[in-house]
Amino acid sequence: MERADTKPDSLQDNLPVLEVKNLRVQFSSDSGTTTAVVDESFVIHKGETLALVGESGSGKSVTSLSVMRLVEHGGGKIVNGSIHLRCRDGRLVDLMKASRSELQALRGSEVAMIFQEPMTSLNPVFTVGAQIAESLTLHRGMSEAEALKEAVRLLELVRIPDAERVAMRYPHQLSGGMRQRVMIAIALACKPQLLIADEPTTALDVTVQAQILALIAELQKEIGMAVLFITHDMGVVAQIADRVAVMRYGEIVEEGKAVDIFDSPKHPYTQALLSAVPRLGSLKDVPHPCFFRLIDPDNGRVIEPPSDKLPPPGDTILEINDIVKTFPVRTDFWGKPTYVVRACDHVSFKLRQGETLSIVGESGCGKSTTGRALLRLLDIDSGDIIYRDRSLVHMTRRDLQHARRDLQMIFQDPAGSLNPRMRVEDLVEEPLLIHTDLSREERMKIVHELLEIVGLSAKHAKRFPHEFSGGQKQRIGIARALTVRPKLIIADEPISALDVSIQAQVLNLLHDLQERFDLTYLFISHDLSVVEMISDRIAVMYLGFVVETAPKEALYKTPLHPYTQALLSAVPIPDPRYQQDRIILEGDIPSTISLPKGCPFATRCKQCKAVCMENRPETKEVEPGHFVACHLYD
Repeated sequence: MERADTKPDSLQDNLPVLEVKNLRVQFSSDSGTTTAVVDESFVIHKGETLALVGESGSGKSVTSLSVMRLVEHGGGKIVNGSIHLRCRDGRLVDLMKASRSELQALRGSEVAMIFQEPMTSLNPVFTVGAQIAESLTLHRGMSEAEALKEAVRLLELVRIPDAERVAMRYPHQLSGGMRQRVMIAIALACKPQLLIADEPTTALDVTVQAQILALIAELQKEIGMAVLFITHDMGVVAQIADRVAVMRYGEIVEEGKAVDIFDSPKHPYTQALLSAVPRLGSLKDVPHPCFFRLIDPDNGRVIEPPSDKLPPPGDTILEINDIVKTFPVRTDFWGKPTYVVRACDHVSFKLRQGETLSIVGESGCGKSTTGRALLRLLDIDSGDIIYRDRSLVHMTRRDLQHARRDLQMIFQDPAGSLNPRMRVEDLVEEPLLIHTDLSREERMKIVHELLEIVGLSAKHAKRFPHEFSGGQKQRIGIARALTVRPKLIIADEPISALDVSIQAQVLNLLHDLQERFDLTYLFISHDLSVVEMISDRIAVMYLGFVVETAPKEALYKTPLHPYTQALLSAVPIPDPRYQQDRIILEGDIPSTISLPKGCPFATRCKQCKAVCMENRPETKEVEPGHFVACHLYD
C-alpha cells in the first residue's frame, strides 16, 4: 500500500523552524580535545520530520543537546556555527546568543526534547504528575489544580493505563517504557514548535511504539510541529521521516528525501546501514534461519556470510511442562503472600537439538522469567522442566551444577553481567574453573580461541569490560557462554542495546556458532523483524501465557491469535512507500495481580466473544505444529 503524502506541497517554500549552520562541537579532557560534531548543517521546516541516523558515537545526541543548548552542561563546547529557531510569533531567535533566562523560557514552550534515558531525566523526589504539571504552570499559566488535571489527560494520551494512579507515583515505581511515555507527555505538554526526540521509542514495545508515533504525527498535523527525530531504527525512520540525514564520525555523510535514501543510497556507509536492517516479511517462504548479507561501510562491497542454510533440527532435548512462577507483591503479618504476580502461567513448549525457538511478546509478558526458570535461576511454583529425560526441578544442587554445563545464558545487559573488576580472560575462564579440571595454560588456550571466534583477539584478554563498546561486551558474553561447549544457550534480548549494524553482525555470529557447535537456542526478544531472521519456531506470550506457537513460516504467513496479528501489524517496515494497516490495541492491559477469569487478552481484543470473558481458552493444534489458545478456533 502506498503511503499518502500528508505534507503540503509548499513545504520547502516555508521558512525553516530550525536552521543549523556549520555546527562544530568539541569535548576537552586530560587526554586532549575530541571533535564530536564537524561542521554540521541542516534545516527543518514547519510540519516536517528530519530523521538523524547513525551508529552510537556518530554525534546524533550531541547534535540534539547542542540545539537545546544543553551540551555545555555535559562538558561540551560549541566552538563554531549558528543555531536559529523560529518561534510561534514569527520571531527568529539566535540560540547561540540567547541569555539563560531566554533559553529557560524557550525550552518546553517553543522547543521540547524527549531524552534518551528517562530515569536520569526525571526528578526522583517528585511524582510524575507533578513534573508534568510543572511545565504546564510555567509555560501555559495554569493553576496547580488545572495543571494536575491536564497531566492526567496527557498520561492517558500516551497510552498509560490507570493514569490517575500513575500520576501519583514516583519515577522509580514505573517501568522503563512507562517512564519513557512520561517523558513524551512532558515534551508534548506545551505543543512546541520544535520537538527533538532522542531515541524516544527504544524502551517501548512495538504496539506502544506504533501508538506514540501516531500521536506525534497527529500533533504535527494539528499544530505544524517540526520534529528532529534521532534513532537507529530504520523501520521507524521509513515510517515517520520526510528527510533523512546520515551521520558518521560527527559528519553528515548523506542527506535527502526518505524515499531517495531508502531506494538508492549513495554513500557506502548508508548502504551498510540499510543492509543490516531486518525486513519483516522478507522470509515468509523461508522456513529456516538466515544470515544477513552485509555491506562494508568503507568500500560498499558485499560481505558474504559463511552459509545460507543451517542443518535441520534433531530430536527433542528440552520439555517445559505447565510451569508456573509467581512473585509476591504484598505479604501479611506472617510473611505469607496476599497478592502475587503470575509471571508464567502454565507455560509449555519443546526444544529440539540444533533448533532456535524464539519467545516474543511485550514487556512484562514473562519472557525473561521463563528463560531464567529453565536454568533454575528462579524456583518455579509448579510444573516440570525435562532436559534429556531428566527433571531439572527435582535435581540435587550437585546434579544441577553439572547440568548447567550444558545450559548457558547470554544476559540482556552485557555491561551488568560482566564483573567490572575482572579482566576479560578471567571472565571467560570462570566457567572452566567451575566445570573442568584443566590447567591454567589449557584454559587460557580455550579463552583466546573463543575470543578469536567471536570476533575479538587474544590481545583483548587483559582488558577490563569498561574498555569495550556495547557490541564487544556482548561478544564477550557470548564467548563466556561457549567456554564449556554447552548444548543449549538461552539468549535474553542479546541485541536490544546494539546498533543495527552490530546487531546484524552478532546475529550472523550466533548463526555461525550454531552451525559449528550444533547449538540449540532459546532466543528471547521483542523485535519480530529480528526474530524472523534467526528462528525455526516462535512462541508468542501475553501476560504469562503462551497464546500461539508455530513454525516461523506459518506464523508470519498466517498468524492466528488476534494478539499475534496486532504485534505483526505494529512492526515498522523499512520502506517509506509502504503503509500497512495497523491493528491498534485499545482498552487497558489487565493487572497481573488480578487477571480476569476468561481470556487475558479479552479486554483488548476486537474479536472478543461472550465466552472469552468467562472461560480461559485451551491450547489447540489448528494446523500441524501450529498451536493457538483462542476461542475463535473452538
